[in-house]
Amino acid sequence: MIIRQILAFSKDHPFITIVEKKSSAIHLPGSKVIQAFNAGLETVDDDYDILMKADADLIFPPNYFEVLTRHFQSDPKIGMVGGFCYIEKNGDWILENLTDKDHIRGALKAYRKATFKEIGGLKAQMGWDTVDELLCKFYNWKIVTDASLHVKHLKPTGANYNKTARYKQGEAFYTLGYGLVITSIASAKLAFMKKKPLLFFDYIQGFLKAKSAKTPLMVTAEQAKFIRNYRLKKMKEKLF
Repeated sequence: MIIRQILAFSKDHPFITIVEKKSSAIHLPGSKVIQAFNAGLETVDDDYDILMKADADLIFPPNYFEVLTRHFQSDPKIGMVGGFCYIEKNGDWILENLTDKDHIRGALKAYRKATFKEIGGLKAQMGWDTVDELLCKFYNWKIVTDASLHVKHLKPTGANYNKTARYKQGEAFYTLGYGLVITSIASAKLAFMKKKPLLFFDYIQGFLKAKSAKTPLMVTAEQAKFIRNYRLKKMKEKLF
């Protein structure tokens, strides 16, 4: 249904180009969606100021892009902007509360071009939508989340994740340079927010597997050190 709508929309708006990217049916978060994004990015020129990665299962409020643009125009140091995802539950649209309020969900990331280039684009693996913001902090870019922008998310995050994907979350924590202590805290928090406490053990197992395999990090040693210090600082602020 979505494909038919896109085809019909592209016929009415010639400036839209459809890029087809095929992959396996296995749902592994991060990898395939960013491969598709990067395939589309290869077809555009460099004449843009802002670019956005948006999932197909979103319904944006009419003023979303107008407000987003105003934020970018208000301060040249703002590198990323996003609203909040809401999911339907018992007939009501409620906040999809899986992350902190200062985090932009991976479903609707918008970047200033200079920021996007400095952080090295988007990495096709799980954790891409965390490392991008951490690298923004590393390079002193500001991140803006606008609570007035309610975006309907038709397909809740992780609905089709399999066992392998759950291990991938722990691997992502490793490749972000978190270390075991921060990974344990982050894993406990995420498992609690998803109301699935046993996920904690999947995350830790994924982390240990990645460490044992000496999986390459998504960041440099300097960036990993910054990320650990930043995460610890944020945790201390919440505790005290």
